[in-house]
Amino acid sequence: MRKLKILKDYDNYILTTYTRTPGIFVKGKGMTLVDITGKKYLDFFPGWGVSNVGHCHPKVVSAVRDQIGKLIHIPNNFYNPNQLKLAQEIVHWSFPAKVFFCNSGAEACESAIKFSRIYGKGDRYEIISMEKSFHGRTLGALSATGQKKYQDGFFPLVEGFKIVPFNDIDAIKKAINDKTAAIMIEVVQGEGGIHVAQKEYITELAKICKEKDILLIFDEVQTGLGRTGEMFAFKNYGVAPDIMVLAKSLGGGLPIGAIVVKKEIADTFKPGMHASTFGGSPIVCKAALGVFKAIEKDKMLKNTKKMGAYAIEKFEKLKKEFSCIKEIRGLGLMLAIELDIDGKAIFDECFENGLIINCTQGNILRIMPALNVTKKQMDKAFYILKKSFKKVTQ
Repeated sequence: MRKLKILKDYDNYILTTYTRTPGIFVKGKGMTLVDITGKKYLDFFPGWGVSNVGHCHPKVVSAVRDQIGKLIHIPNNFYNPNQLKLAQEIVHWSFPAKVFFCNSGAEACESAIKFSRIYGKGDRYEIISMEKSFHGRTLGALSATGQKKYQDGFFPLVEGFKIVPFNDIDAIKKAINDKTAAIMIEVVQGEGGIHVAQKEYITELAKICKEKDILLIFDEVQTGLGRTGEMFAFKNYGVAPDIMVLAKSLGGGLPIGAIVVKKEIADTFKPGMHASTFGGSPIVCKAALGVFKAIEKDKMLKNTKKMGAYAIEKFEKLKKEFSCIKEIRGLGLMLAIELDIDGKAIFDECFENGLIINCTQGNILRIMPALNVTKKQMDKAFYILKKSFKKVTQ
């Protein structure tokens, strides 16, 4: 009765902006979620990649507990030592830069958009982004998103955005003009279906941006913090962006976003040009420091590469057995199984059997387990997937 009452009261009190799966979760640890009835689920899509280090990782929990009794919030017109430590950690793992903290991926993308326009000095304001990209739900980030289904009903969008095909350098060249300020790209498209940028494409893109003084923005909201086997996905390409956008897994479950701006251009933003009331609070920065510590101490980058390769191997075997599987792709533990049938029935069957995955674009199963996933957990997930495919396709 309690479960039914919660479901009913949600409809009465919560705006229906989500299509919800009827799971009411009350506890999480590592790769396991526990619902209100006590049923356990293997979580292979932890919060759209928010919980890269698993649910309630001890190093994140310890960091939050240490901070919460000391100071939760301090405004950004004062100095915050945890914010400085986190900025130093991000820069250590990325490139010489300065960092601005906010609260989400969409807000971080908005920050990058504003920075681009200031950098363009009013003469250059256009931003080129990619088809099937996803940059957030706020109006500027939505305007940069290359998926019309998210934009319908919200026109007119913000002016100054051009959308071109992904992995098509000729399309980029044609789109650039004397008003182009920046190019924004996910090197692995998440919501778009785990499409991986070609190395030659990113190399050429960086070359063009440098030649024409166009800002290269990498949206690493989903790929950042180890998801691809490197702390940041750009490391796989040997190309550093001018701006990197972070969020999701950075806070280990607490809300945080950031833009990381190359040091030589960072002072384009002047005092008063941009702000975020809750951005980079002491408690969320302490949690984020716990995330970095967990990734490093638990050797998660190494495990991500190893388990990512193992997952691809297992999924390729699945592909040979089920003709509805068109393609397996991904990088690290950011994986996709593309189908030639609708994927919701398989998602539902997996959920019924205690495995949480995601279905995006209607026919793409998105699989992104925590970076410390074990072989045993991977085998269990594969067993449930196989069982679900058999049930749905028989």
